[in-house]
Amino acid sequence: MKKVFYLKTCDTCLKILKKFNLKDWELREIKINPVTVEELEEMYRLAGSYEALFSKKSNQIKLREIDPKTLQENDYKELILDHYTFLKRPVFMTDKEIFIGNEKKTLEALRGYFAD
Repeated sequence: MKKVFYLKTCDTCLKILKKFNLKDWELREIKINPVTVEELEEMYRLAGSYEALFSKKSNQIKLREIDPKTLQENDYKELILDHYTFLKRPVFMTDKEIFIGNEKKTLEALRGYFAD
């Protein structure tokens, strides 16, 4: 399994996707084709927490008046399933590894994965 979860309206996601050869990867635009419960549970298994998958920059936090400091693991899970902008993007997922977001260390690890 090789999947990339991204938003086509996110310039950062698109810029990152262009850097890699993704011909044998399934590309999932999460607004059109939302993450399933099973996929999120697999992401959780690889990431170790729902919080690691949660975007604290989502515009929905302000709109819904959510205080991220009060959220528990199950809250993160429910919010990610409820609205696509709560998933930190992009997410590159294989059977054994996951790369979440666009932080420098994540992108360096991703470059290393593709270099192997």
